[in-house]
Formats: sequence, C-alpha cells, structure tokens
Amino acid sequence: MGQTVYLVLENGVCLEGQGFGAALPQGQLTGEVVFTTGMTGYLETITDPSYYGQIVAQTFPLIGNYGVIPSDFESEQPKLTAYIVKEWCQAPSNFRSEGDLDTFFKACHIPAVSGIDTRYLTQVLREEGTMNGYLSYEKPTPERIRALAGYHIDHAVDHAATRQRQHYSVPDARFHVALWDFGAKYNIVRELISRCCSVTVLPPQTSAEDIAALHPDGLMLSNGPGDPADNTGIIRELQKLCARPRLPIFGICLGHQLLALAHGAKTMKLPYGHRGANQPVKELETGRVFMTSQNHGYAVDQSTLPAEAGEIFINVNDGSCEGVAYTDHPAFSVQFHPEACGGPLDTRFLFDRFLKQMEESKHAEK
Repeated sequence: MGQTVYLVLENGVCLEGQGFGAALPQGQLTGEVVFTTGMTGYLETITDPSYYGQIVAQTFPLIGNYGVIPSDFESEQPKLTAYIVKEWCQAPSNFRSEGDLDTFFKACHIPAVSGIDTRYLTQVLREEGTMNGYLSYEKPTPERIRALAGYHIDHAVDHAATRQRQHYSVPDARFHVALWDFGAKYNIVRELISRCCSVTVLPPQTSAEDIAALHPDGLMLSNGPGDPADNTGIIRELQKLCARPRLPIFGICLGHQLLALAHGAKTMKLPYGHRGANQPVKELETGRVFMTSQNHGYAVDQSTLPAEAGEIFINVNDGSCEGVAYTDHPAFSVQFHPEACGGPLDTRFLFDRFLKQMEESKHAEK
C-alpha cells in the first residue's frame, strides 16, 4: 500500500487514495482536474501533451494491465501533472510490455494515485463542471481550498511543444508538410509519413515568414493544451498565413480553435470538456455519424463564425462545433483526433482530404 494521498476539489470534495509513481513535490501539487472515458489507450492519454497542467482521472476502473509500451507513446515525456485511477495493475501481461506504470511514473517524476472512486469523481465533474484541485499528504484546510480558485494554467503551449525544428524525410515524398507544433502527438507525423509526406515540425514561436520560406505544400496545425485565446502571438502569425490563398491548412483540436480565432471567431470553455474515445460526431453534408477520440476543454462558438467559414461537423451529444471549412482559402479543421491511437479510426480519411487539397493547390500553381 502506498502513502495516503488526498484529492481535494475547489468545491470542497475530498477523496482519499494511495500514492504510487513519483512522490508529490513538497508534499502537494495543484492542477485542473479532468476525466477521460477511454477503455483502452491509457499510454496515449498519459503521453498526450494536451494534458499539460491537468490532473487526469480515468473512468475505466483497471489501468496498466498491458504495461508500458514506448512505441505507443504520443510524446517523449508525459506532460500531465498527475494521474488518478481506481486500480492500477501491478503485474501487466503483454508480449510488447517493457515495464509497469509505477516504475514509469517514478522515472518521469509523475505522481499518481489509486483507490479513488473515479466514477464518483466523474459524476461530480459532470454535474458541477471541470474545476481545480490539489493532491496532498495532509488533510485539506479551508484556506488551501479557497486558494484553488486562483489557479490558472499559464504558457501551456510553450511547455508542451517542441523547442527545436525537426525534419522527417521520406524517399520520393509526394508532399512537404509544415507541422506547427503546439503540443503535437507523434501519430500526426506517423499519419503524414504513411502517406509519403515529408514533415518539418516547427516550434510554436515560428513566424509566418519562416513558415512561408519553407515553401511547404501544406500547413498542419497540431493539437495542444490550454485556453486557445491565450495564444495571441500565434494567432497573429496564423492570420498572415491565412492570407496566402494557395496554402492548404489542416487544423486538429487546438489547431482547429486557433484557425477559427485567426478568422475572427470566438472560443468558449465547455462545462467539463470532451475527453475519451467515444464521442459521436455528425458530418453535416452527409448526415453520417463517426465515433471519435477527443481531448479538449474549449470549443469554437459556431455563432461567431464569419461568412467565409462553414460548420462541417457537430457533436451529437451537445451540438458543439466539431469542424469548420473555409471558402476564402483551402483550409479546414476538426476538433476531434483523426490520428487517434488506439482509435477509433473512423476519420483517418481526413488526412487524405488534406492530401487532395495539396494536390489541387499544386496543379493550380502550374
């Protein structure tokens, strides 16, 4: 049994569990408490940079049963603040496994807690909305709970994204894609490479002029953490790129939100966000419904979209905006993750749609 750890929410709810993984720094830490409903893919969740600054709770009760598999990671190191589970498997069984969660979290300095009633925790967050919380070895005090209201995740993209330019070459590449990294998942690169695209990954501070100097066939806007409206510098640079009429742009998650903000739309915070692999999304043109993987706490306010932007996907559960296409230049974006592993894989065809736009743009230039 690990040391007793208290999870305390800003509404005063206190849950008791046992620590594993790394110890709490200075005996406590603070983060935004969120839940994710995926039954598989916990490694992708743990290593998704979009969870920067968050204490992540898994609703599925048993986590860790297939161990730690580095080839499934979505980033080099986890960016989440802490990890909450009902039960963690101490003896994983999988021919691909290279370790267990406890050892992995210790090596990555990530605290984790087991024994929490994660389904009750999820009910609280669904009814009252996402809120801040903290983990501590000490029982809560009123003063400490009141202080939670002032917590805010600052400079999230800078902490989650790459700091250096990286290039992935492909023999006889069909296209060259500039991937603007705001906290990109590895599988975005894998999907592009599998379609014979060479990829240049760029840090978030990259200017529009530097991106244009690469002469890419297309621009990919990645996923990432935090409030999209905080990224004013990126939005300004993106506006310059949107003025280039022949540059195809494909945005995912945070990239989707930033593209909308660059066109003058607004974003809003959802009550508890969409996190998990079971979010139904409807394509408005066909009426077809796809199951998608999602991880976001903000959404584009569709009522603020400009005339050159049209909604193409909506969330079946709450009607929120899940995709936008633009008529003033070859650009579209989606709130969900078409590159998701371990799935669902329903919307991978969107990468092919992006390739088609790049092909059409190339022909138009000839």
